[in-house]
Amino acid sequence: MTPAPPLTWAQLRDLKCAELEGAADGWGRSSNRADAARDRIEQQLLTGLRDTQEGEAAQAAVARLRQLGRNFQYVYTECGLLRTTLNSLAHEMRAQQRALNEALDDAAALGFTVRADGSVTYPTGGAGLVDGAAVRGGTASSNGLPGLVPPSGLVAPNPNAAKAQDIADRVTGAVRAAAEIDWRYAGILRRLKAEEGLKVPDSTWKDAAGDAAAVRGAAGAYLKDAIPHDASPAERRDWWAGLTQEQREEYLAVYPDQIGNLDGIPALIRDAANRDNLRLLIGELEGRDDEKSVTQLAGLREIDRQLGAAARPGEPPMYLLGVSGEGNGRAIVSYGNPDTARNVSTYVPGLNTSLDKEFAEGDLKRARDTAIGTRYHDPSSAAIAWLGYDAPQAIDGLGTLAVALDGRAVEGGKRLNEFASGLTATNINDDPHFTAIGHSYGSRTVGAATQQGEGIPGVDDIVLVGSPGVGVDRAEDLGVGKSHVFVGAAENDVVTKVPSKGQTIAGASAGVLGPLSFLAGAVADREDDDLWFGKDPASDEFGARRFRVDDGPGLAGSSGPTIAAHSLYFDPKRDAAASSNIALIAAGRSDKISNQEYR
Repeated sequence: MTPAPPLTWAQLRDLKCAELEGAADGWGRSSNRADAARDRIEQQLLTGLRDTQEGEAAQAAVARLRQLGRNFQYVYTECGLLRTTLNSLAHEMRAQQRALNEALDDAAALGFTVRADGSVTYPTGGAGLVDGAAVRGGTASSNGLPGLVPPSGLVAPNPNAAKAQDIADRVTGAVRAAAEIDWRYAGILRRLKAEEGLKVPDSTWKDAAGDAAAVRGAAGAYLKDAIPHDASPAERRDWWAGLTQEQREEYLAVYPDQIGNLDGIPALIRDAANRDNLRLLIGELEGRDDEKSVTQLAGLREIDRQLGAAARPGEPPMYLLGVSGEGNGRAIVSYGNPDTARNVSTYVPGLNTSLDKEFAEGDLKRARDTAIGTRYHDPSSAAIAWLGYDAPQAIDGLGTLAVALDGRAVEGGKRLNEFASGLTATNINDDPHFTAIGHSYGSRTVGAATQQGEGIPGVDDIVLVGSPGVGVDRAEDLGVGKSHVFVGAAENDVVTKVPSKGQTIAGASAGVLGPLSFLAGAVADREDDDLWFGKDPASDEFGARRFRVDDGPGLAGSSGPTIAAHSLYFDPKRDAAASSNIALIAAGRSDKISNQEYR
């Protein structure tokens, strides 16, 4: 291939950046049309088909429409990347044009001549030290060597020489920078090319993820640097509101991962960004065989499947408020729009939760069941499953040391507060009702969140279920008033009866060593109000309002505590009492809950 001729300063001066931006606008219109087509398929055609048709033919049509919708999503993503690439190219080229034109203007003002090769000719100036004669002019080039060597002898330098040298260096610097920019963007544009055919498989989405990464790398100064990561959620909300429609579309096309996970951005925008980010993440993980990738891919696919399934009549729609592969994986799903709902509950899961298929099936169902139950009392309600931190994991069924420590809870509490602050910033109601629900180690995370800053922003009520303690010994220390702290503890839930740290140490000294010492003495601790993370929340001394829950399954042939009883609080079919009470609290109807005696 014959190399392209070098860029000249005249070509840079005459470059029409507006034409690049015009081409970008064209790709933007194509991206928007593809997005509109995808919305029509998902919001109208698929919904209508599911509601009116049944049978194998209808199922086949649904599958093909979903594939078509994903194809349009791919077109939307790639055309959006093209638009941002061209706009970013114009942005960077225009900066070099400005630098060049400033140098040319300075040369004209001084009466200098800029030659085609970028060297600068300057006139006579100054005076000789001996004869006082004017010093001859010359030519300065970008390498710093004068084109015309002054005569030998004792002379004063021509004051124009240094000025000409500066202009020559600026001209050449702008041209060299522009040439590098041109080369860099040419490579990016060459790779933004779709495969032939009508189907867009996961392998193509993998290429799209690489395309997005390349455009991000090039467009950092144009877009990324302006994202207000260090701002408050309220400031981020205002930043987004102040962008033009074109700027918003570019951010969604190039940085769906950052916009979708940025607290303070409206829920509808986060959902749109994260649906695209979800497809990119699936593309990135496709074909990897390490355990983490395989596990997360299964979880992402299940979330994608649920997002593609239309909500049944009367059930709340899904909003994907966050998703990433960070740590053990992140996923935040809302059932109902948290920006418009008067009642918003946030469920924080605990031990062994990660972005996997079990989370996508089990934990999301808990939020969904809560949303359905809450909406029975007030249709303006939303329930969120919040996996925004690394919950402690288990190895071979035994708890790791992380579950016995506070570090994960403290870090998770910080992130929970940031998320809650975002909810308060974007909710449109004058006085929304927010509820934080902590399950298992998640209750310790909620407790940690209340001890940071001024507590969990906007939260009115706190629900603790299956709790091993929350890090404080009194309900009033959680910052919402003890009458707004509610506790559910099943009789057969072993986690609500873990011994205190002192008792565990005693158990270990008696021969119960390793991770099992964390659960040692659970049954024997019936007379003690201390759990691993402080006072038993279900005790009278803690001072919360204990609501009625079912006992849960015990050991076969006995009433001993089990792990099975730990996971049923949200299930209306297996613990109707607990799920009903949780829904009442989340709906702001705590005066209607059924109470249970303290331990």
